[in-house]
Amino acid sequence: MKGLSILVVLLIIIGGGWYLYKSQAAAPGGDAATGTMPTELEPQQVVVTYTDEGFSPTEVTVPVNATVTWTNDISGDMWVASAIHPTHMVYDGTTLSEHCAGGIASSPDVFDVCTGIGTGGSWSFTFDKTGTWKYHDHIATNRFGTVIVTEAVEEMDATDDAAL
Repeated sequence: MKGLSILVVLLIIIGGGWYLYKSQAAAPGGDAATGTMPTELEPQQVVVTYTDEGFSPTEVTVPVNATVTWTNDISGDMWVASAIHPTHMVYDGTTLSEHCAGGIASSPDVFDVCTGIGTGGSWSFTFDKTGTWKYHDHIATNRFGTVIVTEAVEEMDATDDAAL
């Protein structure tokens, strides 16, 4: 009878261990079926604030297809525009007069708000090209910032964890 009791206890311990192992392998953040783990969480919202001192932060790094939002915290207008002043053509290759005809951006692919944004207002742009993209305030041209757009991080094999 003592041997049967020991066997039952061992089966319970083994079964409990197996259950815990399986529940951890299938926990969010990992895929037990493929052995992959995400290397990055959901994209975070990136906000740059325009203050009396300029853009803050002055440099941000985001994955491709991320959206950056600029908010205006000064008492005047801000006008976020791609470098180089005054043409604004570095990001999309069109000039200010081409992509801001009538004070409105000609397409959502234009990295230029094309008008002043008042106090408390904001403007967002989604970066679909990798690279280092400099910008400025077209109204106060001595205020600059940079958005560094990197390749999206893909899933990696769980065996690559040791490299982290």
